[in-house]
Amino acid sequence: MFSQDVTQIDFEEKVIAASFRQPVVIDFWAPWCAPCKVLKPLLEKLAEEYGGRFLLAKVNSDENPEVSAQFKVRGIPAVKAVVNGTVVDEFTGAQPESVVRAWLEKIIPSPAEELRHAAQQLAATGDVDGALQKLSEASALDPNNEWVRVDAAELLLHKGETHEAQRLLDSLKDVDVLKDARVLQLKAHTRLAEMSGSGESEAALSAAVAADGNDLEARLKLANVLIASNRVAEGMDQLLEIVQRDRKFKDDIGRKTLLDVFNLLGGSGELVKDYRRKLAGLLN
Repeated sequence: MFSQDVTQIDFEEKVIAASFRQPVVIDFWAPWCAPCKVLKPLLEKLAEEYGGRFLLAKVNSDENPEVSAQFKVRGIPAVKAVVNGTVVDEFTGAQPESVVRAWLEKIIPSPAEELRHAAQQLAATGDVDGALQKLSEASALDPNNEWVRVDAAELLLHKGETHEAQRLLDSLKDVDVLKDARVLQLKAHTRLAEMSGSGESEAALSAAVAADGNDLEARLKLANVLIASNRVAEGMDQLLEIVQRDRKFKDDIGRKTLLDVFNLLGGSGELVKDYRRKLAGLLN
């Protein structure tokens, strides 16, 4: 059943809690309202047609004034879309079917997004391969959905498949996606993982740096080994030393790697602020 009458008593269960599983459309109506008699059957028809991609909750505003007040209903019919417990869109008054359909498409996840959500649930249970399969299906449905690729890259990193994760991240083009903090962290993670995979021991690299302070290649490898070992501040000290000794080394890799580390750390916090100041001091 994809549409049901809802009252104050079961509103929390049938609307708020349900909205964390799928979008819920609330139709505030009353028996005396002529436009409601047009819109209500249309919404019921669409709820059946969409087959559970959204739930229709029909609230008699006369019999449930508390709910109407809670949702600031000024006139009816009033239609509100609830996702994850929050109203995300709404309209008032009877609308043509084409308008209602277009409105629904804005709030209902696409098939690709539904697969993405299923992948997130599988990943949460530890089924990474199953999640990657769902994301592959989602990408086939919607190749332009870059968030599907971001999710896949994160899972591939979890599996240690750094090269494939990097390939997906390098394919991203959307400016808003590229600026997202999560994406910046993933990109930093892949680059640092690549650089820390030299196989040389911390002891050997430390000895090389002690023997020749200008062995910047060894110093860079040591920085990445330290960062990979979660000794981030020590690693950043080595990167600052590279910046101080030779800004041109590997196209300013000391500074660029520091920026990656800042992103990996979330771009904020006392440690990041401290090392941003240190880096700025060297660059001035």
